[in-house]
Parts: sequence; C-alpha cells; structure tokens
Amino acid sequence: MPNGRQSVVAEDDLVENFHPATAGERHLPRDLVVWDETLRDGEQTPGVRFSPEEKLRIAELLSEIGVGVIDAGIPVVSDDEARAVRGIAHAGLRAKILASARTVPRDVEAVIDSGVSHIAIFVAASRVHLKYKLKMGPDEVVAASRACVRRAKEAGLHVAFVTEDTVRAPFDFVERLYGAATEEGADRLVVADTVGIMTPLTFRWYLTEFVRRVRPRDLSVHCHNDFGLATANTLAAIEVGARTPHLCVNGLGERAGNASLEEVVVALETLYDYRTGIRTERLYELSRLVEELSGIPVAPNRALVGYNAFSHEAGIHTHGILAHTLTYEPLQPSTVGRQRQMILGKHTGKAALVEKLKERGLSAPDPLLVELLQRVKLDAEQRTKDDLHRFLLEYRDRFDRPGLSDEEFWSLVDAVGITAVKA
Repeated sequence: MPNGRQSVVAEDDLVENFHPATAGERHLPRDLVVWDETLRDGEQTPGVRFSPEEKLRIAELLSEIGVGVIDAGIPVVSDDEARAVRGIAHAGLRAKILASARTVPRDVEAVIDSGVSHIAIFVAASRVHLKYKLKMGPDEVVAASRACVRRAKEAGLHVAFVTEDTVRAPFDFVERLYGAATEEGADRLVVADTVGIMTPLTFRWYLTEFVRRVRPRDLSVHCHNDFGLATANTLAAIEVGARTPHLCVNGLGERAGNASLEEVVVALETLYDYRTGIRTERLYELSRLVEELSGIPVAPNRALVGYNAFSHEAGIHTHGILAHTLTYEPLQPSTVGRQRQMILGKHTGKAALVEKLKERGLSAPDPLLVELLQRVKLDAEQRTKDDLHRFLLEYRDRFDRPGLSDEEFWSLVDAVGITAVKA
C-alpha cells in the first residue's frame, strides 16, 4: 500500500466469476504435505551443485517455513552426497527427511545407512524406458521393485514408490507394478509426468482412473515443466485428492524444471483459499537463497518471486495501483515477503512522479511535473543498452553450456592418459 494508504473497496466491487459447480468437482485433501525436491531433482538442473553445507542451509529454511518432506538426495551417488544426506538427517529438523534410491539393493542400503526416516524408491515404467534404458522386462521390474520395497520396510522406513514416466506406461502394467509395491508395504504412491506431457484435464482423468484402479492410501505427483504446465497439472492433481505434491524452489529441475513450490503454494492459499501450512511471507527469502546457492538467476518476469512481479512502470498501471492495489495486483506483495516497486522510465506517468516526490516531502505544480516527466522519458530512452547487452552475452555463454567446457574436459582426458585406439 503506497504510504500506508488504501482506499476502501466494497465486496460488490470484486466479482469473482467462478461457477459454484466447479467447487463441487474439487476433492482437495484434508492435510496437504509439501514434498520438496530442490535438493535432489533441483540439483539435477544442468550446472547446479550444492555442497553438503549448502544443502543443509536450504533444508533448514525449508523446514522452518513448514515443508513436510525434504528429499535430501541420492546417497549412493557419491561420498559427498552421502555426507550431505546424513548431515540433514541428523540435523533435528521438523520436516521428514527422505533420500532416494533406484530399485537396486546397494541404493537402498545406502539410504538405510544414511539415517533418514523416509525413502523414495523409483523405477521406470514406460515401454520406451524399459526397452532402451533399463533393458528389462516387466516381470524383472516388478520383482526388483518388490524386493527393494520389502527391504526398506524391514529396515523401518516410510516408503514412497515412484515410477518414472508413469503416464506413458500401459495402464495394466502401472496397476500391476503399483499393486506389487503396495502388497510389499509401500506407504505412498507417486505418479510422475516425467516429460511434462500432461494437460490439466487429461491429468485429472488419469489420476481419477489411477485412484479407481490402484486405490493408493496416499497419492503423490511429480510434474515436469517441459510444456510450461507443471504448476497447472499439479493443481489439477490436488483437485482430485493428490495429497503430496513434489515441488522445487524457483521451479528448478531437469531440463525445464519441476512444478514451482512458490507458485503451487500461493495459488492454493490465494486462489483456492486452502491453508497449506507454509509460511508464505518467507518464500522470497527462500527463493533468493536458492538463487544464490544454485547460481541459476530467477527470471525477472517469474511469477511471485521474479524481480518484476510487483513492479510497475506504465502510467495507466501506476495510476491504478495508487488508487487501489487490487487494480493491477491479485495479492499484496507482503504475502510472499516482497515490496512493491514503482519503476521510473519511458512509460511513466505523472501519478508516479507525484508519489515519488512525496518521499522527500516535495510537490510540484503541473507545468513542472510535465517538464520533469519529459526529462524522465528522454533520459530513459537515451540510456545505452551496452551494459545490458554485455550481461546478456555473459548469461548466454554461462547457461548455453553449463558444466565443464570442452577445453576443460579434454584437458582432463589428457591428464587421465586416454589415447586413440589403434585400428
């Protein structure tokens, strides 16, 4: 609210055009559990690596804001990863700490040894994955899944059973595979849209059919953002009763990322009037921490946490915001720990200048305001773009080729002593 002032808006002025029938189609879970994947799938963002100490910092903040389950990583990956998972598991956090494992015995043993209370056991389900990646038949996948779930339950772990590419697998096999995992004691079943091909309507149908055929005690979803639909699909899943959505801070994750934690949580709180248990006023703090430690900049126009999400420059917009913030903002910036910004530039109007002058107790007659406005616009239009262009080129160079450069890779090849194979 500019200068703490806010005009009164009558309830009749805000018409919410939602048909009452839509509420009846929603079956929201009574007790949503936010499952955060930032430290596992988020770290699989190309070029991202969190140290054990950085993982702990993020986990501590996730737990403080109310996240229920934190996937700390895959301990079998490396000694460093195992150390990170153990450190988080023994940090005394309120959130449940989970680690992930393939349907491979040594993976499961590494999770057991890490000291976490929860495990996610994952295996591919679609034909393309079984044929080209796993090179296994359906019977082998089912047998491996049974053995690993059984071992994890014997060790006293809470087990989430996950299939990669669930939605592209034959439904009969999906039913059989999840049924086997349930028989062995799996507590939570996770459906994954691994390459982000679902649409909200299709996903609603799929999950409704999944629930009818599989009858999970606790339904969870893992949505990727290849077509920009991860948040929408996750919300559609929650509407049909999915209790435990997988989310990532800033939408990090493989390729185009995962469903965004901040988007899903604030959409539920604001658009559905559903209490998630998350301290939303600390979401921007969390976003900035992950941005800093991941090295992945938040896009300026990213919803809620982007630098422009609550910024206004156009004269029509600033005039409306100064009259009442709801004209061009669907929620108060403070909801997610933000502050509103009035940007002065080419599109600025007089109303913004009047408000800006008040910061120093100044006012001006209209002729001086017009002159000041002309100077502001002229200065904005004449500013050089060289600095911005240089930044853009550096950004492209950094993120077009994350990880090792070719020069760095070939120097390692030389150091190892790999030589050409003689014909």
